[in-house]
Amino acid sequence: MTTAPPAPFKPSLVKAVFRDVTPLHVSRPAAWAAASVTRTVLTGIIDGARRAAAEQSRKKLVPGDLISATDRDVELEVGGTWYLHSPTFRCRTGDLYDADGVLVPLRRRRGTRTPSAVAGAHRFEAGVRKLLRSRGATAVPAVVRDLDGIASVFLTDLARSAAVVVREGGVKRFGAVVLGTPDEAAAPPSPKDVLGALATRTGDRRTVGRDDVLAATTTVLFGGLRQRALTEARAHA
Repeated sequence: MTTAPPAPFKPSLVKAVFRDVTPLHVSRPAAWAAASVTRTVLTGIIDGARRAAAEQSRKKLVPGDLISATDRDVELEVGGTWYLHSPTFRCRTGDLYDADGVLVPLRRRRGTRTPSAVAGAHRFEAGVRKLLRSRGATAVPAVVRDLDGIASVFLTDLARSAAVVVREGGVKRFGAVVLGTPDEAAAPPSPKDVLGALATRTGDRRTVGRDDVLAATTTVLFGGLRQRALTEARAHA
């Protein structure tokens, strides 16, 4: 068990995101676990983008590499809310609407700084840059912006799910889903993978603990990415 928070996202940043969505106290092990899960998700996206860039004999990541990474691995589709604000992912969201539900003309979209519309955007930029360096990657500013936004959206979703786990005393209502291709025999979920998430939660109802974050991870991720995130989070909390 480590005594240091997993770089590059610090517990103080994680707790700030949790405070945006819940009044519950967040334990330090829970913050470490959430930081680790977020790092695992971003690492998966960066590595997928690096492979896409390498196929074109490029080292610097461009927005198209993010599209390629998520197109090839559905497990990496974690930033749906950010897609509404990012020119990179506009092809996936179709028409763009403003807060009143009015269609935004294309000429207005080009002149609008939509990334700032996501609460918490830019808080993750420094961590994203550190993570890129740790993976031996460089990226154009648009990619850094997108990774920053995806990290903010993902951690916010994780915080909300962890708060639900505390409030409802577990995640029984989510159930378990096994994904696979039609020609594959269905296999039961690994006990380590679901963390006994269908069991009733123990602990007080005022604090988000490490196990609450791990249980929430089983509801926001799936497949191999979920298993990697859970494994790494256990090692850092």
